[in-house]
Amino acid sequence: MISSLKSLFVSALRERGFKGSLPHFRRPTQDRIDLLTIQFDRWGGGFVIEISKCAPDGLTLPCGQHIPPNRVRAWDVDPTHRPRLGAGHWFRFDDGTPTDKVAKVAVSYLQEADQWWAHSEPWWNKVSG
Repeated sequence: MISSLKSLFVSALRERGFKGSLPHFRRPTQDRIDLLTIQFDRWGGGFVIEISKCAPDGLTLPCGQHIPPNRVRAWDVDPTHRPRLGAGHWFRFDDGTPTDKVAKVAVSYLQEADQWWAHSEPWWNKVSG
C-alpha cells in the first residue's frame, strides 16, 4: 500500500503543491498552511485521511509550545478542527482490493479536501488566549 500511495497519492499531493513525506504533508499559502495526514489502522489493512489547516506562522499549542510552519502536522491541531475525508471513510486494502485502486480512490477525495481548505473558517482567528 505504501508503494501505491507514494506513486499515486503523493504524486497528486505534489502536483497540488504539498511538501512532506508519508504520513504528514503541508502546503503553505499566503494566509494559511493546509495540512494532511494519513492515519493507518493500527491493526493494518486500512487508513483514513485527516486534514486541517493553521495560521501561516505555524501553531501554538495550549501548553504554549510553538510548532513552526515547517514542522506542523494535522495531528498537532485539535481534533475538532481536523476532519476526516469522506466523513471518516476508511480506505481498506485488506479485503483484496488492489492497492493502486485504493490509492486512486484516495486521490479522488482530494477534491473534497480542496473545498474544505478553501471554504472552512480559519479556526485560529476564533481561539481566545
